[in-house]
Order: sequence, then structure tokens, then C-alpha cells
Amino acid sequence: MQTDAPIQRRRRAMAEINVVPYIDVMLVLLIIFMITAPMLNLGVEVELPQGSAESLGDISDPLVVTVNRNGDLYLNTGDAPQLVDGQTLVEQVGVLIGRNPDIQVLIGGDQRVPYRHIYDTMTLLQQAGVASIGFMGDPPEQ
Repeated sequence: MQTDAPIQRRRRAMAEINVVPYIDVMLVLLIIFMITAPMLNLGVEVELPQGSAESLGDISDPLVVTVNRNGDLYLNTGDAPQLVDGQTLVEQVGVLIGRNPDIQVLIGGDQRVPYRHIYDTMTLLQQAGVASIGFMGDPPEQ
């Protein structure tokens, strides 16, 4: 006796992932990051003084206060530098020093900044509880 029922075959599930689309997406993202990365300017434009002082070595995540030619203060805590006034600088640095008293604090001042602006910044940092302050500079040109 013959039946006209079709023979059903079970298909096995594929255990492989097609990675070609993922590679395409990754390459597009790589190109986007390669184009946009040089356009990011996260610093404050200052001309640091040159000197032959020794480097402090590898400092992990220092707190950088930058003073530009106009005497404006910028606080850089790892993100983009923020323009701050004196009172805000004292408050924010005080909070950061309260969390981590061993954090290294550096001042980067433009070489054309009057000394009084650097001195005022040092006074503000001292009010915030900073015990030791370092200065940033560029190595001398050869």
C-alpha cells in the first residue's frame, strides 16, 4: 500500500554565525573614529614655558589647572577642561582632595601670564587643601 504523503525531512539548525555583516559594521565605525579623532581638541591653548627640569615620571590622572593669557582658570579633571572662577575652583578641588588626598595637582600657565595670576591660583589651591603643587612646562627645543 502506497501513501501519497510527502516525506518530511528535518533540517538541522546551523550553529555558525555569519560574521561578514559584523566586520562591515566594525570597519565603518573604525573609519568614523579615524576621521573624528584628530578633530577633537580637548585642551586649552597655552604656550608653556620651556625648561630643562626633570619629569615627574608617570603620574596617573593628575588634576590640572590651566591659566591662559587672560588669567582665565580651566580645571581639567580628565574630561574636557571647564572654565571656572576662583570660588568654584576652591569648591571643586576641595571635593576632589577630600576623596583622594594623594592626587597630584599641576598648574599649567601660559608663558605670557603675569606672575600674579599664577600666585593667585596657587593661593586658591592652598585654600582648597592642596599640600603640593607641580608646574607644567615644555622641554627645551634642541
